[in-house]
Amino acid sequence: MINFLVRLVQWHETFRRAELEALATLAKVKLEIVEYTDDVSTVTVLVSAPWNTENCQTPFCLVRLESEAAAKALISRSILTYGIYELWTSGTDYEELHNDLKTTTRIPLESYRNSSFRFEVDSFKGKRSMTVQRQLIESFDYLPFEGPIVMNCPELRVAIFEEFKHKASSPKRLFVGRLVGTSGRTAIAKYDLKKRNYISRTSMDAELSLVTANLTLASPGKIIYDPFVGTGSFSVACGHFGAAAFGSDIDPRSIRGTVDKNLLSNFKQYDIVHNFLDSFAADLTHTPLRQGQIFDGIICDPPYGIKEGPKVLGNRDASNREIVIRNGKPAHL
Repeated sequence: MINFLVRLVQWHETFRRAELEALATLAKVKLEIVEYTDDVSTVTVLVSAPWNTENCQTPFCLVRLESEAAAKALISRSILTYGIYELWTSGTDYEELHNDLKTTTRIPLESYRNSSFRFEVDSFKGKRSMTVQRQLIESFDYLPFEGPIVMNCPELRVAIFEEFKHKASSPKRLFVGRLVGTSGRTAIAKYDLKKRNYISRTSMDAELSLVTANLTLASPGKIIYDPFVGTGSFSVACGHFGAAAFGSDIDPRSIRGTVDKNLLSNFKQYDIVHNFLDSFAADLTHTPLRQGQIFDGIICDPPYGIKEGPKVLGNRDASNREIVIRNGKPAHL
């Protein structure tokens, strides 16, 4: 097993671990979470680790995976992370970091001798001037890197992570690692509601829609159903990940929209019409769907208000209802 550091985003904290575990299931990789926290009063350490922990909120999640390929597979479609790094060393001060890197034999540093590279400094709850960042980077000049420094798309990206206590002048924890893979956060900008063809006041924002699709394990070959589809935020997110989207809503107006702005037009906008199965109008409490396992996942944002003024289907006057009889029984039964 190899030690990796996952750089998490600092919002939607209660979804971050759930997303990582869901993606591990989806990618069929063995994920061992060594250290993770999403609450200012709780640090979860699942196995003994060589680093110190304190009660603090942190964007660093320490995990173990079987290979670099597993790390890339885990992180490639993540929304609540920035990237995953092969953890080279960690410690409480720079002297400890440097001593470990100078004597280590577990990291094939010589293999990067002629690679193009860049260093970067990531300080959490702290701030470093460009001058200090340059000094920190130059303190690693003993590493055997002789290739050119390339800022855009180098072969090797090394990150120095610093974690400060609130208002502290020096970091309490340090990590150094090699970038292995970046996340799928670029999808957030692509599906931004401000750029979407058809939305309503209750449309779920792109980031949470994509996260929820990850939790639902949306992927090619799966059928995902949204019983409160509305303008299709969740369905579009599932379509982005290759799943076949199917939806219904009690108010057919939200599905139908107008001639050029409707549920289907959102799939056309992102060129994922091939991942849209269909939609229909129905009251979920009287669902017309047959019993049995039809779907691989159900994803939804249940109704919570009357912002859109939905109309309930049906007719209060029983005398005006038309009952369709099939094989001697009402069809709706």
